Amino acid sequence: MCPTIAMNRKSTELGIEEQAPRTAFAWLVATFFGVGFLRPGPGTWASLATAALWWTGAGLFVQGSLQSFYATLAACFVLMVGIPVSSIVARESGIPDPGYVVIDEVAGQLIALIAVPLRWQYVLASFILFRGFDILKPPPLRQLEKLPGGSGIMLDDVGAGVFANIIVQVLTHFRILH
Repeated sequence: MCPTIAMNRKSTELGIEEQAPRTAFAWLVATFFGVGFLRPGPGTWASLATAALWWTGAGLFVQGSLQSFYATLAACFVLMVGIPVSSIVARESGIPDPGYVVIDEVAGQLIALIAVPLRWQYVLASFILFRGFDILKPPPLRQLEKLPGGSGIMLDDVGAGVFANIIVQVLTHFRILH
């Protein structure tokens, strides 16, 4: 069992405040190590942090065609971990899609960065397009958001990442951002 930490205060019959437990690992991951508590726009902060981490990590540690492989691997890992931790935080908070759960933005931004040239113009375009699709939620993203638990929290952002990636690939193909 995961360790728990105190969360919401509840008053008892005696007037003593108790704190409902929360699963520490789930909250740490779901909020992307606390980035989800930044204001304004926690999703934007999480996407920006992801793009910056990818830019730095890929530039320092990954060469050439392996960048796509590692971006795909990272996105799949974040998605596999993100669904259950998002479900736990939603259940423990009592909020179906808490704004401070931003692991979905991490997964979506990573998908938006798959096979994107490691040039600032493309990374920035990926960031802007992902945030635009995530905020606007064109069909069918709005419908994905209605899926239960962590699946609904995560999959609309996966779709936004796919949409953003498609457009960035077109921009790349036609060398529009060189």
